[in-house]
Amino acid sequence: MIIMALDHTRDFFSDFRKFDPLDLQHANTFMFFTRWITHFCAPVFVFLAGTSVFLSLSRGKTKKQMAWQLLTRGLWLVILEVTIVRFGWAFNFDYHLIFLQVIWAIGCSMIVLSLLIFLPRQVILFIALTLIFGHNYFDKKHAADLGMNEMFWDFLHVQTRVSFDKAYGAFIIYPLIPWIGVMAAGYCFGAIFKKEEKLRNQWLYGIGIGAILLFILLRFINQYGDPNPWRVQNNGTTILSFLKCAKYPPSLLYLLMTLGPAITLLPILEKISGKAANFFLVYGRVPMFYYILHIYIIHGLALITGIILGMPTKIFTSNGTLFDPNLKWGFSLPVVYLYWIATILILYYPCRWFMRVKATNKKWWLSYL
Repeated sequence: MIIMALDHTRDFFSDFRKFDPLDLQHANTFMFFTRWITHFCAPVFVFLAGTSVFLSLSRGKTKKQMAWQLLTRGLWLVILEVTIVRFGWAFNFDYHLIFLQVIWAIGCSMIVLSLLIFLPRQVILFIALTLIFGHNYFDKKHAADLGMNEMFWDFLHVQTRVSFDKAYGAFIIYPLIPWIGVMAAGYCFGAIFKKEEKLRNQWLYGIGIGAILLFILLRFINQYGDPNPWRVQNNGTTILSFLKCAKYPPSLLYLLMTLGPAITLLPILEKISGKAANFFLVYGRVPMFYYILHIYIIHGLALITGIILGMPTKIFTSNGTLFDPNLKWGFSLPVVYLYWIATILILYYPCRWFMRVKATNKKWWLSYL
C-alpha cells in the first residue's frame, strides 16, 4: 500500500509526461523501476483479498453470510469508485467521463466470488487458473470474433474508452477477467494458511519459487503469456525489456512476476516484528480508509503546490488536464520521492486513529470502510 502511493505520487508530480515511464527508449533505469516496483501492488492486494475471504469463512461465517457480505461490499466498492474515488482523482463533478480502476475491479471480483464460493474449492481453483493462464489467448481477438457485444468484451478484457452516448462514457483502466481469476485463486490459496507453520512455509516457498521459475521460462521462450515480447536492446536495457510485462489487463507473465516473489516473501514477512512492523501494520489495518485518503492528500498537495507556483487551478480540477503529456508541470524523481514520503507521514496519524476506532467499535457499517 505504501509502494502504491509512490505510483500515484509520480502520476501527479513527475515531470516525465510525454512518455510511458516503462518506455525503454526514453525512461532511465530509475524511472523504470519507480514504476515497475509498483506493479506488485494491485495483484498482491487482490490476491490476498481472496485469501482473507477464505479465512473469514474459516472463522465461523456461513457461505450464505459471506456471499451476502461479498455482494454488498462489491456493489459498495463500485459505487465508491465512480463517486468518492473519482472525485479524489479529478476534483470535479464533471461526469461526462468516469474512470474504472482498481476499486472497481476489486468490487466486481467480490461480486463474482460471492457466487463462486458455493462451488467446490477444486472447481474454483480450476476456473481461477483458467482465467489467469488462458486469457492471453484472446489478446488479439475482437468481440466480433467471439460473437460478443463489443462493449461487454471491452469491460471484460480490453483497456479502452467506451461511450454510453455522444456525451457520456467510461475509461476502463482495469478490465475484469484476469482480476476475477486472481481473487478466486487467492481464495483457494487461503487453505494453505490453515496448515501448521512448517508445512505452510514449504507450500508458500514451493508455489512462490515455482511461479518465479515459470515466469522466467515462459518469458525466455517469448511465445505466450504477454502481448509484448521482450527484445534485445542496443542501449543495455535488455533485462528491463524482459521485465516489462503488460498490466492492463494483467498478463499471465505479469501475474507470475509479481505474485511469485510476493508469495515467497510471506513466510519471511510473517516473522518481522517491532516498531517497523507496527508502523506498516497501521496502514494495512485500514486499507480502504488509507486508499481514499491518500488520493485526496496527493491531489491536494499537487493543487497547493501548483497554486504556490502560480499555475492555473483548472489544471488540477479538469478531466485529464493534469495528465496531458504536453503540460509543463512536475518535478524530477528525487522531489517526487520527497512528496511520497510526506504523503505517507501525513497519513500515519489519521490511519492510526481509524485503526483504533475499528478495534474498539464493532458496528456493522465500519466493515464497509
